[in-house]
Amino acid sequence: MPSFDIVSEFDRHEAQNAVDQANREVQGRFDFRGVDAGFELSDESVALHAEVDFQLKQMLDILRNKLIARSIDPRIMDVQDAELSGVKARQTVALKQGLEQKEAKDIVKRIKDSKLKVQAQIQGDKVRVTGKKRDDLQSVMAMLRGDEGPDLALQFDNFRD
Repeated sequence: MPSFDIVSEFDRHEAQNAVDQANREVQGRFDFRGVDAGFELSDESVALHAEVDFQLKQMLDILRNKLIARSIDPRIMDVQDAELSGVKARQTVALKQGLEQKEAKDIVKRIKDSKLKVQAQIQGDKVRVTGKKRDDLQSVMAMLRGDEGPDLALQFDNFRD
């Protein structure tokens, strides 16, 4: 029986490359000359530091563009509030990976509401969709990618025919 998995994950190596490119761009930009600003990737987050708040906003745009250029969906970014303290401004961007239970239930509900002849079940941090016809599975993918889909960075893998 044809099936596929709905997951939300990103390639950590590509994220590291995007952060490195963003650091190089900040160091080379004229409006950041002489400013102590940069990005640092830890396990599941990127720390931004600069001197003032508006520079953090510019750095967020740079990071978003570099992630897009590296084929990483920018919806994985969970931007935290900026911390301002005297001469420094810091901000953390969490990189979300995996589907939370609430998000998985929402995806299953959307699939059931679509009235397609498929079954969806939650398996840990992914959702498995099975159906008799390959076309029904492709319709589910199109529906979740479209306007009626959730605002999440979704990937479809493990497609079996």
